[in-house]
Amino acid sequence: MKNDLPVYILDSYALLAFLGGETGAKVVEDIFNQASRKEVQLYLSLINLGEILYITERAHDLTSAQSALALIDQLPLKVLSINKRLVLSAAHIKANFPLSYADAFVIASALSCQGSILTGDPEFQTVADLVKIHWI
Repeated sequence: MKNDLPVYILDSYALLAFLGGETGAKVVEDIFNQASRKEVQLYLSLINLGEILYITERAHDLTSAQSALALIDQLPLKVLSINKRLVLSAAHIKANFPLSYADAFVIASALSCQGSILTGDPEFQTVADLVKIHWI
């Protein structure tokens, strides 16, 4: 994370849009292509990986969630581990903004990496002054 490439942190909204071929999927695909060419750095919080998997399993089944994980593991992104500093940052963000705890991890990760959040989730409008957002 210490070079001059643009940094993006994927929100679950963006990755689910990509996986489901929904609105914004092409924008996410373009970012994946840039990451494959090593033009950008792309990250996903471990908390948001879990969020994607439970949403997929709840909407479909365990096999679908396992298939989604297999696909995610092939994407040009790095899953960010969670440490105490990130948990404390996410807790502070959650305490001060009306958004989910998982979304607080996206924001904490973006602040930590000095990156932009890749999302289409309107909840992030409340933090647009705090962190850069790349809307899909």
